[in-house]
Amino acid sequence: MMRIVVVLVLILFSLAGTLVLAQRQAPKIPEGITVHRDVAYVTDGHERQKLDLYVPDEGENLPLIIWVHGGAWLGGSKERYAPMEYLKSGYAGASINYRLSQHAIFPAQIEDVKAGVRWLRANAETYRIDPNRFAAWGSSAGGHLVAMLGTAGDITEFEVGENLEVSSRVQAVVDYFGPTDFIQMDAYRLPDGLVHDAPDSPESKLVGGPIQEHKDRVASANPITYVSKDDPPILIIHGDQDKLVPYQQSVLLKDALEKVGVAVTLYNVVGEGHGGFKDPKVPELTKAFLEKHLKP
Repeated sequence: MMRIVVVLVLILFSLAGTLVLAQRQAPKIPEGITVHRDVAYVTDGHERQKLDLYVPDEGENLPLIIWVHGGAWLGGSKERYAPMEYLKSGYAGASINYRLSQHAIFPAQIEDVKAGVRWLRANAETYRIDPNRFAAWGSSAGGHLVAMLGTAGDITEFEVGENLEVSSRVQAVVDYFGPTDFIQMDAYRLPDGLVHDAPDSPESKLVGGPIQEHKDRVASANPITYVSKDDPPILIIHGDQDKLVPYQQSVLLKDALEKVGVAVTLYNVVGEGHGGFKDPKVPELTKAFLEKHLKP
């Protein structure tokens, strides 16, 4: 019972960390932005298969920043678009909901996010978006899913549903403290951190059973499985005192990407945990990365 309580507390902390990030970055929608709410990216689909789209009233061929929320694949919502401040700097934005693990186990989540990206690309002209300048940004479970978008861009088995004539690839990825190799999470967890091998851990719920007993399923859910030389550039931000997603998870992904020659930067937020970063280098690095890879 005590372990279950600890897990629940840590999950709530994860959700709170994501909320803090969103609140710091998205106090309100800037003037001059048209918001399209609850756009279905799957016809007659699940209630979670919807996205919000933020389009500046001026500008053409706008680069797009896609936000994928965190919440341990158990919660979270598209309603808080964390990169809100970027809408004032010539970017369009999208925020994608996806089925949670209580609705469907993996690969439903990456299938949904990919379907959302394809919908955005198929409808890019309508909303004055440049289909060749998409970045995906997410934190925690969202970081995991955007890392999957980056490394599994060429994996056709995750392409399900509509708009299959267009690609779900993105041109840049910003991964804030996302899991990358579930099997190795407990090997590096902090002494009072979340136990990921537990049968009721978020990762176990995601794949439909204890992760150490379902290694094939886990491998299919690990971004590190799909790393290849044609992956887009990736910026990884992670606190070295993270009790929910061990910092080493990002080191593993960084090393794998470097090995095949993908442009990757890992920034260690020293002394900080699971989001809510106070280090001013975090927004500086993120802004510079997006400008480099999305602005002409």
